[in-house]
Amino acid sequence: MQIRPEAKPVLKWAGGKRQLLVEILGQIARLGPKKIGTYYEPFVGGAAVFFALSNEQRFEHARLSDRNGDLIGVYTELRDNVDQVIAELEKLRKLGHSEETYYDVRKDVQAARPAKGPGRAARIIYLNKTGYNGLYRVNRSGEFNVPFGRYKQPRILDPVRLRAAADALQGVELVVEDFEQACRRAKRGDFVYFDPPYLPVSKTANFSAYHAEAFGRDEHRRLLREFEALGKRGVGALLSNSDTDETRKLYERFTQHKVRATRAINSKATARGAVSELLVQNRKSR
Repeated sequence: MQIRPEAKPVLKWAGGKRQLLVEILGQIARLGPKKIGTYYEPFVGGAAVFFALSNEQRFEHARLSDRNGDLIGVYTELRDNVDQVIAELEKLRKLGHSEETYYDVRKDVQAARPAKGPGRAARIIYLNKTGYNGLYRVNRSGEFNVPFGRYKQPRILDPVRLRAAADALQGVELVVEDFEQACRRAKRGDFVYFDPPYLPVSKTANFSAYHAEAFGRDEHRRLLREFEALGKRGVGALLSNSDTDETRKLYERFTQHKVRATRAINSKATARGAVSELLVQNRKSR
């Protein structure tokens, strides 16, 4: 009997949760049912938590969503057309890793050539592996604008990891939608993990340009209301955010746990490194 490789994130993602999986999975085990009915992740990003829960067979169904259409497109094409995505990535790998190639591929993505399908998914993966710091950033027009990353030997194509991710994504709902819409069907026995763009820890660390429409303080207040509403419906939920006075105040009615993570997104090199973050349960604090 062949053992399926463990599913892991296929994209580098700012604020990714691989280094915090032990803490996050422990919180989910305490908050959620032993077997989750439907697992919801409305800000899916690199999907580290989803893949970890999938490896443990912790849920019966999953619904992953995000407002970033390219991100959902990558996961959809991996789920439905992984062999074609791999073939397209092989073409890109053969072009080599150079600044010229990177910007040619970036122009294709900006011009929507192709607009969707395995070819676009492969280009997004290529840019993610070769762009600066693994960022996904767009301008106000929604155009991907991350500069070239100076890696010596980026791993553009990893067929084993891509196929393991594709296996984990089989039967999973993948939708481009707002977090509020994503959670409408959640009921007792389900579980929701929120990993939104963080409230800024400083003026220089304010990065949330994953989508042309900013995720600002009004959106965070709307997310708080949804977080609370899920608890009233008996749905367990966990939320990640920055450890700031503003965040602690916003979620002061709920149980909060501090965790440490290494982050690299700050315009000042001296401000990068280990930082404190919050995991918030939608249980009332005592």
